[in-house]
Amino acid sequence: MTLSLEKLKPVAAKNIKPFLDEILDKYHAKIHSIYITGTAITDDFNEKTSDVNSVIVLREMDIKFLELLSLLGKKYSRQKVAAPLIMTPEYIKTSLDVFPIEFLNFKLIHAIVSGEDILENLEIGRMDLRQQCERELKVMLISLRQGYISSLGDRKILTEGLAKHITGYMPLFRGIIVLLGKQPPERQNDVIQVLSKAAKINTDAFTKIFRVKQEKIKLSIQELNVIFEDYYTATEKLVRIVDEIEK
Repeated sequence: MTLSLEKLKPVAAKNIKPFLDEILDKYHAKIHSIYITGTAITDDFNEKTSDVNSVIVLREMDIKFLELLSLLGKKYSRQKVAAPLIMTPEYIKTSLDVFPIEFLNFKLIHAIVSGEDILENLEIGRMDLRQQCERELKVMLISLRQGYISSLGDRKILTEGLAKHITGYMPLFRGIIVLLGKQPPERQNDVIQVLSKAAKINTDAFTKIFRVKQEKIKLSIQELNVIFEDYYTATEKLVRIVDEIEK
């Protein structure tokens, strides 16, 4: 098996190539395909902070391969190489209805670097996607409420709590955009803008928190309280919108 890293950001390709070379050298016969996912192939990639994420599909699950990865983990984590997700073709086939958001995002944002691409033509069930989006949004509301209470009015804790969650919601937002009949973009800031137009809601609070995370902006507790209220209101509106999608 050969590697094709042209679609990766140069630093990401440089960091992960030795890791993948070592895996293929020792285990290539049992590997079906290897993919890079996430920011390493988008303009959101930050050379200093972004991990390089990957998915390795084995022909059959093999615990010995996991043992190999555990030995390599410490060595390559210093190069911002995240622990890869390990799957098999059968696992993917039988899990699309359980994790439609995750597999939708793999389909949308991936680069095949070795083997046959089986992510490109994944069929994501619309109602499976709607159900997971609704569930994730309602979990999001609970998390927001509990996080706000737990912050005890501390500016730093509240800022970190909101910033920690915003990038993790991008896959969810892309799923909602698909449900609303639009094409989700790759760049995270663009996702928020497209979501606003598709759902016809004000997402300024999402954008502000995203900027806080990216630019390390410091806000007063008064500013954070206003943003939190708008953030929560926008999330509630998304819950209603997704709930009203035909079941």
